[in-house]
Amino acid sequence: MSKHFDTLETRSADQRAADLAVDLPQLIARAQTTAGMEKALGDIDPAAITDAAALAALPVLRKSELVAAQGRAAPFGGYAALAVHDFDHVFQSPGPIYEPGRASPDWWRLGRFLAASGVGRGDIVQNCFGYHLTPAGLMFENGARAVGAAVLPAGTGQTELQVRAAVDIGTTAYAGTPDYLKIILEKADEMGETLRLTKAVVGGGALFPSLRQFYADRGITCRQCYATADLGNIAYETDALDGMVIDEGVIVEIVRPGTGDPVPHGEVGEVVVTTLNRDYPLVRFATGDLSAIMEGESPCGRTNLRIRGWMGRADQTTKIKGMFVRPEQVAAFVSHHDEVARARVIASREGEMDVMTVRIETRASNPALYEQSVLDTLKLRGKVELVPPGTLPNDGKVIEDLRSYE
Repeated sequence: MSKHFDTLETRSADQRAADLAVDLPQLIARAQTTAGMEKALGDIDPAAITDAAALAALPVLRKSELVAAQGRAAPFGGYAALAVHDFDHVFQSPGPIYEPGRASPDWWRLGRFLAASGVGRGDIVQNCFGYHLTPAGLMFENGARAVGAAVLPAGTGQTELQVRAAVDIGTTAYAGTPDYLKIILEKADEMGETLRLTKAVVGGGALFPSLRQFYADRGITCRQCYATADLGNIAYETDALDGMVIDEGVIVEIVRPGTGDPVPHGEVGEVVVTTLNRDYPLVRFATGDLSAIMEGESPCGRTNLRIRGWMGRADQTTKIKGMFVRPEQVAAFVSHHDEVARARVIASREGEMDVMTVRIETRASNPALYEQSVLDTLKLRGKVELVPPGTLPNDGKVIEDLRSYE
């Protein structure tokens, strides 16, 4: 097993809760000074927000709200306490949305991921993430510095030059998207060169089992993380290869799509993250991604919660019969009926017509009881099917589109 990055990774649950009780009120107080969140948090007493349960009562911040705020007051949405010159970098991601960055050690918290992947002093990391506009390149460079590794800032493209540099410099580790390393390796074969790469740290795309095995067959250990430009590192794989350990600098909640309501551990829902970064505080920031909290601790010795990794997108808004149906509408329907555990809207076609079916988990037996409520909340008439509790798939979907668009 690789070494731990710091003592925070192996804290007891009681110690982590005690530390959170100190850090969280300070973060909320800091966030209240920002125009992006002061409206939502202005009336909150920071001293009352000391644990995840209290945090769950606060509103969710969605990326669309951040984009809108930045459109009104670029670059950081009018954050009263933030200015461009408070930071070393400003990045632009699609949207557009702007993110700040610092060159200070491990600002994006990638160090824990690299340490868990065995990257450290003596390694040379060929960093094939982009360095222009978007922050991924500097995020991974910052993490490599935190573990004492040297960096070749290779960026993307120019694969033949990438191979030449890897051979001449003797790079030992790759950082980049999961699939680009395969292109580099195949180009090296074509050029008759042998690379000394033994480690790969990847993100920004799916690491399929077959691709991980392809690298393993070449003697390269490949690990992946889950990170975003806004939040930095959220969770990461370890040698245990048993889910992703949540980073110590964030609080992760899994909520029912369309709501801010946490779901039980094991149930798939939307990933909502609070970052403990006081430079750029984001409270209950909705990623739009799906995942689930896993039970128990990782065999690697890190004691924080784990998630199952990226499991798709939570934004399931679908147009049916010319009308948009949104996850929050489905959530509103469920909230109106105490006896309903979950509901799922299914869009299909019969002939040339859209059909909406609403499957409802309940012990009730009369579908007619829910027809008016479906119309009131979803604004469409649909077939109502009642199914026993526990019947609907645990995949985070509340709207499923079965129509073929081919």
